[in-house]
Amino acid sequence: MKNERTANQSLSFPGRIFSRLGNLFLSSPPGKLCLLFVQVIASLFQKKYSLASDVRSIKMQTFFFGVELFPALFVVATLFGTVVIVEAMTVMSKVGFSDSFGNLMVIVIIRELSPILTAFFIAGRSGSALTTHIGSMQINHEADALATMGINPVRYLVMPALFGGILAMVAMNLFFSFSAIFSGFFVIKCVDFFVGNWMPVQLSLSYLGNAIISSMSFMDVVMIIVKPVVFAVLIVLNASEQAFSIKRDIREVPQATSRSVIYSFLYVVVADVLLSGFYIFQYLEKVSKII
Repeated sequence: MKNERTANQSLSFPGRIFSRLGNLFLSSPPGKLCLLFVQVIASLFQKKYSLASDVRSIKMQTFFFGVELFPALFVVATLFGTVVIVEAMTVMSKVGFSDSFGNLMVIVIIRELSPILTAFFIAGRSGSALTTHIGSMQINHEADALATMGINPVRYLVMPALFGGILAMVAMNLFFSFSAIFSGFFVIKCVDFFVGNWMPVQLSLSYLGNAIISSMSFMDVVMIIVKPVVFAVLIVLNASEQAFSIKRDIREVPQATSRSVIYSFLYVVVADVLLSGFYIFQYLEKVSKII
């Protein structure tokens, strides 16, 4: 502490200001996530670890984060897709905006609903489980044992979860969008077959596919990858940071798990709002054409 105070006194006034701001940022939750992310990237340059072992761990984490979510995610995606398609066909046909059907599918399902709900599923199920797993290792001194054996806990525990979570999040996002659109379409067709022409507008599979493809912009294609990657990084880093913050009390594990889920939801929503800012120029261009 004395050396740190002496070092701060040797700095100029602007230097002390930036030093205090830096320390304040690193002690905040976003700063801790940034610091953990830097530690993960730095651990990749450690040569003593086996690439085959890393790949095997990443595959296991990908399976844990994504594949086990298939059934629940498929059901939710189908239900939401069915509701969105029915509402779009019913409302837009009444107000005369049937030509904007593809735009609505892209904005509601592909651009917003799919990445947000997929991230919530992974945060609530896999993120909380990761916090519990690492937190239990903290309580049982297993993380300290890894460091004693010369194994970096961040490299061993966080790195596979981070890359596995990214792969799973991207795959699950695509799976959710596909299921919501096409499974929802087939559900509507099955209901229409048994009930008998209950929809005001008949929808074909070719029209649905062409409308969505023609409505997608280059930014939509980019965000299909960027949003899941950002959400996965935030979820895994937050879950790991909450676990590493546990001291030596078993009662802190459920508390850290609940904080992990709540903070992940918050980070995902804030990140989604910030990433949506890239569409502002596209919206302004459309408004200028209307005016």
